[in-house]
Amino acid sequence: MASAASPASFSLHSASTSRRRAIPSAAAVALRSPLRRLGFAGFAADPVLSDHVASRILAVAGRSGRGPRGLASMAKRSVGDLTAADLKGKKVFVRADLNVPLDENLNITDDTRIRAAVPTIEYLISNGAKVILSSHLGRPKGVTPKYSLNPLVPSLFKYLGIKVEKADDCIGPEVEKLVNALPEGGVLLLENVRFHPEEEKNDPEFAKKLASLAELYVNDAFGTAHRAHASTEGVTKYLKPSVAGFLLQKELEYLVGAVLNPKRPFAAIVGGSKVSSKIGVIESLLEKVDILLLGGGMIFTFYKAQGLSVGSSLVEDDKLDLATSLLQKAKSKGVSLLLPSDVVIADKFAADANSNVVPSSAIPDGWMGLDIGPDSVKTFSDALDATKTVIWNGPMGVFEFDKFAVGTEAIANKLADLSSKGVTTIIGGGDSVAAVEKVGVADKMSHISTGGGASLELLEGKELPGVVALNEAVPVAA
Repeated sequence: MASAASPASFSLHSASTSRRRAIPSAAAVALRSPLRRLGFAGFAADPVLSDHVASRILAVAGRSGRGPRGLASMAKRSVGDLTAADLKGKKVFVRADLNVPLDENLNITDDTRIRAAVPTIEYLISNGAKVILSSHLGRPKGVTPKYSLNPLVPSLFKYLGIKVEKADDCIGPEVEKLVNALPEGGVLLLENVRFHPEEEKNDPEFAKKLASLAELYVNDAFGTAHRAHASTEGVTKYLKPSVAGFLLQKELEYLVGAVLNPKRPFAAIVGGSKVSSKIGVIESLLEKVDILLLGGGMIFTFYKAQGLSVGSSLVEDDKLDLATSLLQKAKSKGVSLLLPSDVVIADKFAADANSNVVPSSAIPDGWMGLDIGPDSVKTFSDALDATKTVIWNGPMGVFEFDKFAVGTEAIANKLADLSSKGVTTIIGGGDSVAAVEKVGVADKMSHISTGGGASLELLEGKELPGVVALNEAVPVAA
């Protein structure tokens, strides 16, 4: 749509030297080993990304590792640093994210988070630790039977291959008896930690009671790492060492690696319904990416800000000035920001709505945009062909309705294709994860984040309390 009324699209032909400058490879190699603590420690970590993280830490933090706030806090001790001598016979409090979806019969409908927690648990039990497993489920108000962790026991047994004991609470004399009866290599699952309101309040006394059950602490719950709760932050004041689990480490490697020093060209795809929910992410990414592709309901706020008709599409009128400023910021930063040139419109918000494809500058009154159009899919796909790193957060349309899922599914398939060609593809949590799962290409992506809110906050450059509280990795001597 090369017309005056077309939505803005800014191009980047060359990035500044400062954005592309890299540390010599020998320096990266010097830090590669200790920075395995940022990775999946013995599992499927990407050595190239590890080198990039190492390079960036050398550049910004120096060999001491004591750089600006928020950078050094990401380099944490890993459970993989602990040996059998450290773990044998020790009681280890493991905070996992086992917040799995359940159907009305309390059957697990997606056990991804349980499977993701297995490597850390297996490492601990194989080294003779006594594992005290803690998690939340849902948002209970006090003790709520439907949010009990009882349904998780069979699934844990399935993947661990050992009997998993289950406590009826997470603190108290009965729990202490079960902990004391644990054999080496045994696992005890505590009841939903959020049955106690003190958990989310990060109550010191409650945290102290949780910590009294164990001698060491492992946080493998990336999905809750952005919350300062008793089981994610409070217990670290009483348990040493406090280290990261393999899943948390893998999340940090990929997301921190993408944010700090990605292989370029670096593209981000941001979708979702509202600009307001992604302001921080977009502003942060504009400081880092070469290409930014926008989709989802948020695009109509950008269109209206440019004076285009949006029909009855979703618009945040109080964010029009913000949309304009973001477009201007992209231009000033030399970032190629692409908005869809065509959209799939509907006469109502429903799966069976009548639909049509129109240019973004020609949405009629009474119609709403629910997906990006075929020309946009091609433009986005062509732009992604030149990339080396891509991070995706948010769908391109209302992908819950098959008729309006085409754009989202096309992006998912494109990223799968790019992955097969060596491009690092990172799915940054939330609905994007559901999309790649729906299309059946999740296993083809370089990394799929397990944390929605935590992923967003990390991409915004925020510190995660559950990560900051862990013991720092030992820096390499200069």
